[in-house]
Amino acid sequence: MAHVNENYLKLPGNYLFATIAKKVAAYSKAHPDADIIRLGIGDVTRPLAPAIIEAMHKAVDEMGKAETFRGYGPEQGYDFLRQAIIDGDYKTRGIDLELDEVFVGDGSKTDVACIQEIFGSDLTFAVADPVYPVYLDSNVMCGHTGLYNASTGRYAGVVYLPCTPENGFKAQPPTENVDIVYLCNPSNPTGTAMSKEELENWVRAAKENNFVIIYDSAYETYITEPDVPHSIFEVEGAKDVAIELRSYSKCAGFTGTRCSYVVVPHACKAYKADGTAVELNPLWNRRQCTFFNGTPYVVQRAAEAYYSPEGQKQCLADVDYYMENAHIIRDGLTEAGYTVYGATNSPYAWVQTPNGMKSWDFFDLLLEKAHVVTTPGSGFGPHGEGYLRLTAFGTRENTIAAVKRIADLHIIK
Repeated sequence: MAHVNENYLKLPGNYLFATIAKKVAAYSKAHPDADIIRLGIGDVTRPLAPAIIEAMHKAVDEMGKAETFRGYGPEQGYDFLRQAIIDGDYKTRGIDLELDEVFVGDGSKTDVACIQEIFGSDLTFAVADPVYPVYLDSNVMCGHTGLYNASTGRYAGVVYLPCTPENGFKAQPPTENVDIVYLCNPSNPTGTAMSKEELENWVRAAKENNFVIIYDSAYETYITEPDVPHSIFEVEGAKDVAIELRSYSKCAGFTGTRCSYVVVPHACKAYKADGTAVELNPLWNRRQCTFFNGTPYVVQRAAEAYYSPEGQKQCLADVDYYMENAHIIRDGLTEAGYTVYGATNSPYAWVQTPNGMKSWDFFDLLLEKAHVVTTPGSGFGPHGEGYLRLTAFGTRENTIAAVKRIADLHIIK
């Protein structure tokens, strides 16, 4: 008799963004004439940059010729992209990496979900609250939590690190014993970002308490303030305690193209039951060689083109476009009387709901009255209740129109 993985049964309902999609589809069906503007899911709207398209065309042509055709590629990624990553993202910031410390993947969502596999099955982990759902849900599926408590919105066995206005929506190091901590900086969903001094505190805590930081820097391209690091490895000693994940989805528009990378420094170690230190890099390499056949050659050539002078100029122009959208959201809603966080080092605005309204209630109101799709903060965890996340990845016209529609509701007097 086949048995299911009962950890899946701990998950309440559907994945957050699937629930939103279902609600919007139902509303659209009931109101076919409604002009709906979507500022919910963080999907880009600008087309791929010309330099990237040119590289993809060239790579496709190579795949059509016997002498340049490529079959299975290296599971760790082609050296040309790994070297471009080191030169473009790390050497420019004074960080030295070895080629075999960089692993190319097919999206940070996959990497985030799978990185836990190289740690013990009995691990205890901590997450910021509110948190990007994949960090939490993937650990639930692997049996790293207890049961879900619907009244508190929490899983037993998980260490939640509250992110509130009082601490600037920045998670503080745990006081409990944990094995790994997931950090996203700048944060998804709150849009806030930790300074170098704050990250130094995290690295120090990880060293003192023997936990590993899983550091998601998917939005580093959107950082505007000089005291916010683009990589955790800008902090001295971070290689000893951190794994960094990064994606091309938001910096180069690869949400549908799929490419990412993970940096696992040789210095980063965890421990066997007998206290023996074990290097994590070869474990992740073994995992990738077993489960993964590599990111497509055409996609890796496209990612390499991101680092070319033309690619940088074109892609960063798109980043500037989205950040201007973020400022439009932040400034427009602030002028309308809302309390807005983020949208300075991130393409996300974290908006407090008016009059103590619940997140899903405000989501429904904006969908029905303004025809604007957002993301309820409570979907990111219990401390997300009372907030909405708005993304800056829409078109300029839709962003301006959405802000006006919300402001014109005159909910806040």
